[in-house]
Amino acid sequence: MIKMIALDLDNTLLNSNKEISPRNEAVLKKLHQQGIHVVLCTGRPINAIWPYIEQLGLTDSDDYTITFNGGLVINNRTKDHLYEMGMDKHDLAPLLHFVNVHHIPLNVLDFDQVFELNDFPGSIYRSVLKNIKFRNIKATQLPEETFSKAVMAISPKKLTPIIKELPAELKKHYHAVQSQAMIMEFLPIGVNKAAGLKVLLKHFGDDFSNLMSFGDADNDLEMIKAARQGIVMANGLPAVKKVATAITDTNDDDGVATYCERFFATQL
Repeated sequence: MIKMIALDLDNTLLNSNKEISPRNEAVLKKLHQQGIHVVLCTGRPINAIWPYIEQLGLTDSDDYTITFNGGLVINNRTKDHLYEMGMDKHDLAPLLHFVNVHHIPLNVLDFDQVFELNDFPGSIYRSVLKNIKFRNIKATQLPEETFSKAVMAISPKKLTPIIKELPAELKKHYHAVQSQAMIMEFLPIGVNKAAGLKVLLKHFGDDFSNLMSFGDADNDLEMIKAARQGIVMANGLPAVKKVATAITDTNDDDGVATYCERFFATQL
């Protein structure tokens, strides 16, 4: 029995205008009201997606969000952390060395703010991520604390060759995933959306057999593969489609609602 629906945002639940369509909203609200957990799964912090949480009415005491691509599971109402996993400043050293040698812009995030490293100018992350504090500092000024991830945010034209040339040694240190055409994320090893969902499912006494997930990109791969119903958008990447239970319509054609209306036909 499906008791939880996990949803990626960009190019999945959100259309090209970064909106939740009225049809998607109506279907998810009905399922949520019937006791199915609707969980947004994103690389962003919760305050950056709060309008979507409010739009769907996900503000009950048992509503949670998977943020930082699985690095943080947070209660929507209390903001208490059910689970978090990060890395320290020492863990970032190989990546900082790489971007320094190749002059690549980099942003580093803890669980509350973005450190925009001015050693490497040219990041477009401010235009991508809203409703979070940005702090402009040098890499040597990074504080001794826990960080959620590091992000390369530059034009797809510049990012694509960088991704192709990432050294294997660097990939050993991080779970490196491309979440959007202009964003490459470097997460702690073991952090992904499925890891966060596993914790949340266990919290409710459930497991992956009770999960339906929707996604489109590399950072959705693990949760699509793990879920009993792993659904990929028609606009999704080929590698993600390969592990899908089913393919639904595109994000601009209300693919989430299309599949849910069919799967939960007797409940809607």
